[in-house]
Amino acid sequence: MTNMPEKNLYLPEIATIQEVIQETPNIKTFRVILDDEEKMREFTYEPGQVGQLSVFGVGESTFVINSPPTRKEYLQFSVMRVGELTSKLHQLSAGDKIGVRAPLGNYFPYESMKGKNIVFIGGGIGMAPLRTLMLFMLDNRADYGDISLLYGARSPQDMAFQYELPEWLERKDLNTVLTIDNPSEGWEHTVGLIPNVLLEMEPSAENTVAVTCGPPIMIKFTMQALKKLKFEDTQIITTLEKRMKCGVGICGRCNIGDKYVCVDGPVFTAAELGELPNEL
Repeated sequence: MTNMPEKNLYLPEIATIQEVIQETPNIKTFRVILDDEEKMREFTYEPGQVGQLSVFGVGESTFVINSPPTRKEYLQFSVMRVGELTSKLHQLSAGDKIGVRAPLGNYFPYESMKGKNIVFIGGGIGMAPLRTLMLFMLDNRADYGDISLLYGARSPQDMAFQYELPEWLERKDLNTVLTIDNPSEGWEHTVGLIPNVLLEMEPSAENTVAVTCGPPIMIKFTMQALKKLKFEDTQIITTLEKRMKCGVGICGRCNIGDKYVCVDGPVFTAAELGELPNEL
């Protein structure tokens, strides 16, 4: 009897783009389906895991799978245009082929978060990984306590997932606060920097986990705000997938001290980050 060959971690699956959504002037969302129907049916992943998307002949880069595993019609990735690879991705359309290596990395510890209140704090494209976990929790609503979302961006035009915001605002089982940095004509929600608005919201740290993602400077000051609100480092979770390169711990380009973001992360608690060298 021969053993089944192990999956080649370096070999991407061929996938077809089903839909492209223009989220903001520099962010597009890609909904893709693996061409191998059986592999698509059997594809499993956890909230917070990532994938490597490849444009053939150009390269590949890491993006969180921001469709929750409870909704598997497609795999969704949101891409900010910041360089050659992402610019090439932004040129693709429905029907085009890309490569997908996934799932990679660890994931949000949703099992240990059961029975607790959850506060999501997202900035800009940082809403992508939070969306995955938030929708997963809303699809398993009875397992969690109060769920709150603070989502901010520089301007209304910089907010992703705008087509979902009305539903998030209307849900009775989700407390949603939207904010922008400065006043804007027609904006009917909060105005202020995310850490300041968080302090005004004053979420209780008791039996609560805060999950945050966004630009590094936002995460830094958000963590400071959470500590002012008496959150312990073990109650604060973030994700660092943008530091990942090969995704399997070989290239060594994502190491922080003795940790590899792609193997030990990308999800970390503030307590775990506090044990690493100050390289973030």
